[in-house]
Amino acid sequence: MFCPKCGSIMRPRVKGKTELVCSKPECAYEEKADNLSKEATTTIRTEMVKKEVEDCPVVGGTESIMPTTDATCPKCSHRKAYWYLRQTRKADEPETTFLTCCACGHKWRAY
Repeated sequence: MFCPKCGSIMRPRVKGKTELVCSKPECAYEEKADNLSKEATTTIRTEMVKKEVEDCPVVGGTESIMPTTDATCPKCSHRKAYWYLRQTRKADEPETTFLTCCACGHKWRAY
């Protein structure tokens, strides 16, 4: 059973007793176990949050250690780009290559 006040797990105060207390000391919610039905159920809600893909790790002078490749920038037509790989989908699918133009900083993906 979960505390209706804060959502923490309710525990028996003393073994064998019919009193439940919230496991968080600052909450201190109490309830008699007699008030609980035998068929009590609890619904737990979870939310899926889409994680944004991190920006290119080219930050403050690290460009010299980033790998480069011959790729044409779709914005300025420059022919060199920094690249890095990220696993953006499930593990059984290939990773995505992210490219950043060496001249203008434009970012794009190569699948």
